[in-house]
Amino acid sequence: MNCSNCGHFNEGGKFCVKCGHKLQEEAAVSQAAATSEYQSQPQPAYAPQEPNQRVRQAKKVSKSFFSYFAEGIKNPTATAQAAGESQFVNALITVILYALSIPIMLYAGWKLLLIQFVRSMFKLPIISEELAPSDMEDFNTGADLIKATDINSIIHFNFTDFVFKQGIFIFIGLAVIIGATYVAAKFGKVDVSFKEFFSRFGTFLIIPTALLLIGLVLAFLHIEYFSYFMNFGLLSIFLVVPFTIASFKQSGTNGLDRIYSTLIVYVVITIVLTFIANGLGEEVKAIITRMGNSSELNDLF
Repeated sequence: MNCSNCGHFNEGGKFCVKCGHKLQEEAAVSQAAATSEYQSQPQPAYAPQEPNQRVRQAKKVSKSFFSYFAEGIKNPTATAQAAGESQFVNALITVILYALSIPIMLYAGWKLLLIQFVRSMFKLPIISEELAPSDMEDFNTGADLIKATDINSIIHFNFTDFVFKQGIFIFIGLAVIIGATYVAAKFGKVDVSFKEFFSRFGTFLIIPTALLLIGLVLAFLHIEYFSYFMNFGLLSIFLVVPFTIASFKQSGTNGLDRIYSTLIVYVVITIVLTFIANGLGEEVKAIITRMGNSSELNDLF
């Protein structure tokens, strides 16, 4: 310690060996000054880590969508008519849910659909007259075995490949239908932007989407009635088109009549559904082929 009086360095002790100045007071003053200097320095305040911006945005979007979806089920017409361009994202989410719920439902319930198809074939007069009661009992036993078996793992039925491929295919089909409906509305002298039109179409699509989601839950629960909800959800698209067109006011009287514009869109819907059915049919053929070539499945039966 350096003596403050003469500057001599002292290794220890209470007094300076050169001038006799008391060193303890000097040490106390130095310590107090150091403490004061440390306390006077601004200490970094603890700042809680803010949540990720994307997470906050996702929560905001999901909250907005659930509110929008619930209101669309409760008051579909009023919600659709009030839907402007600000609801474009929510409408887009609805369209994506509609497109994805169909292949997911088919993936979860294709075994039940196959059983329903064979059972309906057994009920045909030409076939049922030639069948003995024991044949139907054997079929019911086999159907129960199919339900309880994870055949997807045996025939290597890939979820990602089937759902996303068919989901994108259906989404493109919906985009074509929405685009055709918008063009028909423009021919009918409806002055509206595409984003606003899309928002209203997507809002009217809420109830069909809700039907598909109910069917999706039933399919995962292996309840055969899921097919009814799937059919209602698919056929409801024929109601969404006229509802959407009729919800807008025509800006002139010389445009295409709404009845004709609706019929034109119905033709487009029929073509789109035919392509979707053909795509799903190809998947069914592939499944049946894999089932026939699966040695594990043949061993099972």
